[in-house]
Amino acid sequence: MGSFVNLGVKSSTLLRVHNIAVQFADSDGVQDAISGASALKIAYQLTTQSQGALVYADDKSLVASGSLALYNAQTAEDGSASADFSTGFTTDRQDIAPQDWKNGYLVGVDSMFLGIDANGTATSGNVVVSIVMECTLETATQSSATALALSQQ
Repeated sequence: MGSFVNLGVKSSTLLRVHNIAVQFADSDGVQDAISGASALKIAYQLTTQSQGALVYADDKSLVASGSLALYNAQTAEDGSASADFSTGFTTDRQDIAPQDWKNGYLVGVDSMFLGIDANGTATSGNVVVSIVMECTLETATQSSATALALSQQ
């Protein structure tokens, strides 16, 4: 982000995030289904500070967060859980997202951090979480940009 966000002496350039699209995919490829033995929740967060764990929505560094929850209610003939999520449920949600704000989310720092946490195990292997951000650049005064940057650290 350092090539976009610039806290200059006379004027500064800030990044306004308008939309974040999130993709959850199997590590073998986007065409392969994510499957698991019973239940799986994958949560992500995009922050302006490095975090050791997922943070709550009141954390000043949180830009966006969300999760994918999968549950398999189907059991095999031997009573074990099936690896097919098709008979259970899937929920995909964004708790906090810049597109929910009227004017997006203004970022004044030169680094952002994507954090992922999973509860449960996918039998299909690791799950890859990718994001695509729709952004614009804005000019700001040095004092307002510095104040924003300090508030996000």
